[in-house]
Amino acid sequence: MPPPLHLLLVLLLLPSAPARAPASRDPAATFFRALGLRHAPRGASRLRPVPPLMWRLFRRRDTLEARARWRWPPAVPLRPCHVEELGVAGNIVRHIPGRGAAAPRPKPEVLPAGLCPDWTVAFDLSAVEPEEVPSRVRLELRFTVGSADLACPAEGWELSLALAGEAGPGPVLLRQAVRSLESPVRAELLGTAWAANTSAPRSLRLALALQPRALAACAPLAEASLLLVTLDPRRCRPPARPRRQAQPAPAGACRARRLYVSFREVGWHRWVIAPRGFQANYCQGHCALPATLPASGGPPALNHAVLRALVHGATPGAGLPCCVPARLSPISVLFFDNSDNVVLRHYEDMVADDCGCR
Repeated sequence: MPPPLHLLLVLLLLPSAPARAPASRDPAATFFRALGLRHAPRGASRLRPVPPLMWRLFRRRDTLEARARWRWPPAVPLRPCHVEELGVAGNIVRHIPGRGAAAPRPKPEVLPAGLCPDWTVAFDLSAVEPEEVPSRVRLELRFTVGSADLACPAEGWELSLALAGEAGPGPVLLRQAVRSLESPVRAELLGTAWAANTSAPRSLRLALALQPRALAACAPLAEASLLLVTLDPRRCRPPARPRRQAQPAPAGACRARRLYVSFREVGWHRWVIAPRGFQANYCQGHCALPATLPASGGPPALNHAVLRALVHGATPGAGLPCCVPARLSPISVLFFDNSDNVVLRHYEDMVADDCGCR
């Protein structure tokens, strides 16, 4: 009989969870800490749409991980802790919405360059752990444009960016030419507004200005977001070898049993975006001889396990080895965190592919 789903999920994540605090008596709280969450996120009715980029990143990663579990060669080799589409190291991707806008929206009147209002946008980074190393910090801005002339003025625009403090904006850290506002305006912050190889602050407040280089109407800021990619080295290791086709194990022998975990069944479908569930599996079976010996193509048996099985045959009270996972593989999960950020996170040791006696 398979173990309860709540207990299974806790046991799957506990071995890879960093030791940061005394163990909780609440299994759900332990599981959420392993996910990097303070508690279960809010219901879906209060959550925002999922950006298309996050969907693309998840689908690409999910396909590569599924192929790596079998003999099928992936089209692109699965690299541990690497975001292939963005070309940077990382195992956590967050899409963080900007909060709070400063100046009121200007009227669509034509003004000289330098007279359009500024904005102050804040990003909540409290969910980022100190051990995470940033590899990509990309600001994305969308502006409201009412005409083609405003979207693409002849002289273009200039975006300037500074850190916003209590006494006002600091020195300008970045100036960037913008030719058109018909598509999102992107600016790379790592190395400018965000020093490389530094931990994330609790929050990031930016003072933004978009000024036309010639006589033009001001463009209101419609949306600001931050794409943050970080690498948590505690959860990063080389992928396991592809699974080989093993001969069927004898009836009752230690082997992987099928177990599908549905996030809807455990009530987490409101904040887990994808996948809807995963084939976690579990290990069950006898470890007495000859079941302790591996089948052809299966995981190798430990000498210690074989020795214990031999001793048990002569002295039953000595006890048998245990049927446990011999090879585990990861999955990636797309979900909303406690701040309604869309997060793509890589989790090791989530699928029991092979079992053996230990």
